[in-house]
Parts: sequence; C-alpha cells; structure tokens
Amino acid sequence: MPFPVEGHLRLGDLPHHRDAITVNSRYLSRAGKPWFPIMGEFHYARYPAAEWREELLKVRAGGVTVVATYVFWNLHEENRGSFDWSGDRDLRRFVTTCAELGLDVVIRIGPWGHGESRNGGFPDWVLDVDCTPRTDDLRYIELVRPLFKQIGAQLAGLTRRHEGPIVAVQVENELYDQPEHLVTLKGIAKAAGIDAALWTATGWGHAQLPPDEVIPLFGGYPEAAWDTAHDGWPQQSRAHYFFGPGRDDDSIGADLRTTAAATSAEGHLARYPFATCELGGGMYTSYHRRPVVAARDIAALALVKLGSGSVWQGYYMYHGASQKIGALSTLQESHATGYPNDCPVINYDFQAPLGEYGQFRDSYHHLRLQHLWLASDGPELATMTLAMPAGAPEDTTDRRTLRWCVRSDGRSGFLFVNNHQPVETLPAHHDVQFAVALDGRELVVPSEPVTVPSGAYFVWPLARPIGGSLLLTATAQPMGVLDADEPVHVFSQTADIPVELVFDAATVTEVEGSAAVERTAGLLVATDLTPGCGCLLRVRDTSGGCAAVLVLDAASALTAARGRLWGADRLVLSGQPTVIEDDRLVVYGQGPDVRIFPVPNSATRTDGVFGLVPLPAPVAHVPEVKVEAVRPAGPVRPPVVDFASGRASAPTAADFDQAAVYRVTIPEDAFTGEEEVLLRLDWVGDVGRAYIGGQLVADQFWYGPVWEIGLRRFHQEVLQHGLELRLLPLREGAPVFISPQARPATYPDGSILELRSATLIPIRRTMITADEW
Repeated sequence: MPFPVEGHLRLGDLPHHRDAITVNSRYLSRAGKPWFPIMGEFHYARYPAAEWREELLKVRAGGVTVVATYVFWNLHEENRGSFDWSGDRDLRRFVTTCAELGLDVVIRIGPWGHGESRNGGFPDWVLDVDCTPRTDDLRYIELVRPLFKQIGAQLAGLTRRHEGPIVAVQVENELYDQPEHLVTLKGIAKAAGIDAALWTATGWGHAQLPPDEVIPLFGGYPEAAWDTAHDGWPQQSRAHYFFGPGRDDDSIGADLRTTAAATSAEGHLARYPFATCELGGGMYTSYHRRPVVAARDIAALALVKLGSGSVWQGYYMYHGASQKIGALSTLQESHATGYPNDCPVINYDFQAPLGEYGQFRDSYHHLRLQHLWLASDGPELATMTLAMPAGAPEDTTDRRTLRWCVRSDGRSGFLFVNNHQPVETLPAHHDVQFAVALDGRELVVPSEPVTVPSGAYFVWPLARPIGGSLLLTATAQPMGVLDADEPVHVFSQTADIPVELVFDAATVTEVEGSAAVERTAGLLVATDLTPGCGCLLRVRDTSGGCAAVLVLDAASALTAARGRLWGADRLVLSGQPTVIEDDRLVVYGQGPDVRIFPVPNSATRTDGVFGLVPLPAPVAHVPEVKVEAVRPAGPVRPPVVDFASGRASAPTAADFDQAAVYRVTIPEDAFTGEEEVLLRLDWVGDVGRAYIGGQLVADQFWYGPVWEIGLRRFHQEVLQHGLELRLLPLREGAPVFISPQARPATYPDGSILELRSATLIPIRRTMITADEW
C-alpha cells in the first residue's frame, strides 16, 4: 500500500501543540496518531440555550465526538449594525458548553450558509446593498468584515491556540466557482481571530476550490426534498448505496445553481482525505416533496461511506431544530424570497437521529452501533484503503449483484456488505461466501455458505487482533473493545447469520466458553454460539495473555451504550435511551431493568454476564389533553405553483383563515418537573400550524409520521393560553410528493383532513447513581 502524501496541505497545528492535529492525503492525525472524527450538526441558535447541555450529552452518548454548527448571519445581524449574541444566539456559551463536555467543534461561519434559511442566511439588507455577494467585490467584503470580527470576538480564547475545542472552520457553502473568494474569506477570518487547525469547504458539485488551502467535504442523502415532486426516488440518492471511490454528489444544492456542474474527474481529490460533513441524518420536508426516511436508510448509507473510504463521518442534521421568527420576517427558505423550495416556517426536525425537541429516533441507535466500533477501530480504519472486488456492480441500476468491498492495509482490514437501499427492495443472496487475499493468504468467510437477506448491511473483521491472538474472520460486527480487567472485544450478530469466529490456530492455546471449538488446517474455529448477554468467550493466546469476546444478539446491540460509569469502562443495554453524565446513568423513559457489564459491585441480580439495575415502576397516570373542535375547514385551497421554480407553493398565513381550528387544553399536572412533555398529534391533511397566545410556535407539512410538539419550552404560556391548532386539508391530486407508504388510501369528497388523536407523552427521566441500588 503506497504511503500517503504529506506536507503539501497548508493546514494543521504547529508542531509544538500538545495535541497537534495534522492531515495528509489520506487521513487526519492527532497527537501523532490517526484520528477519526465523528461529527454531528446541531444548530445552537435554533434550539433553546437552557437545553443545550442536556442535548449535547445526548449527542455525545450517540458516539459523536465533534459538533458542527452554522453561524446564520440573519440570526445575529437582522438589522445592519445591530448584532445579537444573547440567549439562544450565544455562540460563545454553546462552544464553551461543548468544551466542558469534551466535544470538539466545527464552526461553519458562512457568510452564506444555506441550511434552509431565508436568503441562505443573508440578512435582507445585504441583498439591498449595491454589490455582488459571494465574490471578492470589495463592497461585499466590507459587509463581511464586521460579521467575522464579531464571530472572532465570540470565539476569543476558544481556538486551538488557546487549547480550545474548535478544530475546524468552514468558509462559505456550496460555492462552486469562486476559489479565490474562499481564500479571501479565510484571510479575513484569520485576521479577525478565527483560527483552527483545519479549514474546510463543501466540495460537492465539482466545486473549484483553492488547491491545498481547504479540505473538501462531501455529503450524500437518502432522499432529496429539493428535487421535484416526481413520483420516484432521486437518481443521485441511489449512488450512495453502492461502494466505490467516488465522493461527489452534484445534486446537493443543485436546485440553487445558476451554472451547470463542471464535468471533471476526481483525480485531484487524491490530495485530500475522504471527508464528509453532510451524510443525511434524515431529510427535511419541503412543501412540494415530503419523503419519509427510515433509520436503515440512514445507517446503510453511513456504512457504505465507511466502506468506500471515509475517514471523517459528518451528519447533517444529527439534531433537529426549530427555525426562528425574526423581528422583521420569518427566516425559512421560501418561494417568497426567490428560492425554489417552500419550507416550514418553524419545523426543522429533519427526521434526525435526535428530533426537533430532542426525541431519540431509531436512527440514533443504528448509527451509534457503528460509532461504538469506530471509537475503537476508527483510527486504524482511517489508514486503510478501499479494494473493490471483481464483478462489482457497474452502475446504479444494478439491483442483482451483491454489494461488498474491503478496506485494509494489506495485513488486516474489514469486509463491508450492503444489501439495503430505500424504495427499491434488493433481493436476498443465497450461498454467499467472500474470498479476500490478505498478507499472502486467502481468507474465506464464512467457512460455509450463508444467505445475506434483503435489507442487511454490516461490517465484519478480517485478520484483527484479539489480545495476543489473531482473529482471521468473524461473521459478527465489531462494537469496540472495553477496557476491563482483561480487554473485552464486543461483537453483534448480523442479519441472523450464524456467528463463526475463526482464529489463526498458531496464536491461540485455548478458547473457553459456550461454543463448539474445532482445530483444522491451521485454524481454530468457534461455532454454535448463542449471541446474547451470556455469550462470553475467553481466548488465551500463546504468550499466556487472555482476552474476552462478548457476542450480543442484534436486538440487544442496538440498545448498547458505552462510557465511564462508577469507576469502570462499561457497556449498558437498555430498552430506553441512556446517557452517562458525571458518573450517573440517565435513563429516558420507562421500561424493564437496565443491564450493565462489567457487573457493578452492588448488583444483586444478573443476566448472563450483565448486572441488572432496576428502574422505578412505570407511572400509571398520564394526563389527558382536552381537544375541542372550534371550526371546520372551509373550501379546499386550490394548488398554487411558483412560476420561477414550477413547484407547488405552501399556504400563506391568509390561507389559514380557512383552516379547521381545534382548541387544545393542557392540564397542569402534565408538567411534573423539568422533563419534556410531547404533544403527539396523529392527523392526516396538508399543513398544520400550532399557536399559543396567537403566536406561531410549531408547524408541519404532513408527510405520514405523527406530529410531535415539545411543550417544555412553552410551559407557562401553554398552561395560560392553551394551544390552538389550525389544520388544512390535503387535496386529492395535489402536486406534492408524499412517500407511497404514507399516502392516504382515499380522499372523501376529493380531499382529506382528520385529527385522529392528541395525546401527551411525558419523557420520564430516571437518574441512577452507584449508591442508589
């Protein structure tokens, strides 16, 4: 394997930095060792500051190590010369909170940012100035300098120079043909005190970037709300479910391009590591296109990027948010400002792993399973390169060929398999074995053919160390290594495929545990394992050392969290989401016992090798909401199509005069403390809005899943005023895309509007310390 190119990128910390970040053509390093960042986007100014810490703890518990955030100009200088960095806009407080929790930060400073923000984040007044934005026009540059100076003041003392958490700065966003402007922005930012080891820019759309000045970051989404309302799956999204060296996706932001994407090869990208900042953590809903994105769609895409060579996983969005309403206008992207998509005024949930109100989604758990593995093996994976097998799919129309690849350093590696994609189901593959040449020998896995079912995606280890022994192959997904009395290598069963562990017999003297062990042809093969809480093997190597292998069933693995708890590195299995904070375990929700490994000293009951921690009995009483129908909907709104984009436009505020109106009363006993309380609305229609005291607080373009509104941030107001719902019916044949599985089966009288139920969902929190049980 050729060595990476070094020294050509004008990036990185100075050598004397105690935690120096450097970068070569293949991967990042930190303190002299390969470094694999896992980054999640969370917009501070679109979330209540009082809840940042709790939400960042959730982000960290999901395995994210770096928080990315936009600085939206129009949220800080809506009126020219008047900056606001208070409350939810307090960038300094947000970055400081990240630092306190051990999270690194990437600041996306714009000035143009997109993020479905009004004018892409530009205040309206910028567009009124006689200048050419997003260029080196001096009149525009003079508008940017005060903004960057303000950002620099916010970040004073928080940069790498002062041992701060800011590891990277992104300038601009989706700027395709102004490389010199990116250099100018970088210079202005540095002069304002904004500094970082790494500088980045979005590279998709064959962007022309200044050579060696920034790392190009890429993305990929399972769906595209910016596409037209055609009744199908966006073509470019298919590509993200195929392994291969390609990084670019010229469909991201294509709806805003005024010039065609350059048709250039990607050879120049070999100078930079394969890094991402916008792997779809979900997808927003535009008025004309409202896709449902499943957890497996998100996780399979992320795994494909890992197999294809990613050394920096960045998710957009990782945490949902709510758009602000400004003093002068609403602040969402819309047809009214000349943009091609009408977005909700408030809702920016994005179907993200953590929702608009901090809800844990299935995708949170599916991604965390990968992050647990990367926490241990990510640095080594970063040094490994992609190898594609003979007979790989030739194009994105191929649904018959099994998709797989290998990343290795020639001696050791990982086998990646993906048999999942959205919309178009992939077939099961029978009698499957993989043959991989590593370090002069051929590894065949499994030893007997198996079936890879439809929807499966996984990673298996190849020639990996288990203590002093060598695990040649395993039909189980690695989940990292616990630092216990002896190292514990944790695995998960994958796709109901029987678990088989194959060791180099010359490196193993004994395997203890519930498995059938056979030595044959220089191999030691362990089979007949029953994955679960009791599936622990001890592997003794030829030097006398010992390591353990814990194999979980797939369902339990999805509930796994890891962290330092009660004096030890522990694995926690819980049917409810858990967060480790300050040596205590926080459990969100109510359910059965929590399982912890290694067993805490105070445990009196066990399940296999796990100790059982009891949770309080579920609270039986759930307060009920009162819903009163005030007014039925008026005539159904006829479709309105934006002339410039040719896409359906969202209803205006005036259209809601014809909406059905419901008054929702929240009882006082709904709030029992500082915990979140969700109002869950099961409804069918077109667009819904929620008001408290006449102020719009939430909205949704209906797309199938229930609509949840977090009430904690409106606690006093909602008790005083109640909540008013205004719902518009969906017209049959409306020029909008809704995922087929969510579409109404019938439209009585040519339209549909139903409010089926409204329920309160208190999010109970249980905090467990070592001396409480």
